[in-house]
Amino acid sequence: MSLMFQPLKKYAEFNGRARRSEFWLFGLFIFLVEIVYFVLMGVTGNLEPTGYTQMNGVGVALAGLFSLFCLGMLIPGLAVTFRRLHDTNRSAWWLLIGLLPVIGSLVLLVFYLLPGTTGPNRFGADPKGAGEAAASVFS
Repeated sequence: MSLMFQPLKKYAEFNGRARRSEFWLFGLFIFLVEIVYFVLMGVTGNLEPTGYTQMNGVGVALAGLFSLFCLGMLIPGLAVTFRRLHDTNRSAWWLLIGLLPVIGSLVLLVFYLLPGTTGPNRFGADPKGAGEAAASVFS
């Protein structure tokens, strides 16, 4: 559970590495908040299946709070994404490949699913701590 909120503790830390579990649990946290938001919007009558709706005061307040939440999650989301790419020994510049329709998103998804490099890499120590014992044996 603590890994889910680790990106909030490392709010604007773009250096270092992030494990897959940290990255995906933070994504799950964001997804759960979105579900709660849409359920509340539906329950309060602010979400119509036609897509055309007039929001009441509760809907406007919920939309405002959700917008603030999304804005607040922008920097930690980017930071954990940078660190996740660093864990696979890739520069954060690889995020630009996401600008390519479909294929870019698929490439990034594969990168996010790949295990991180064992032991230290050019972006820092292994977040799992693996490889340090082996490195001390061979040094």
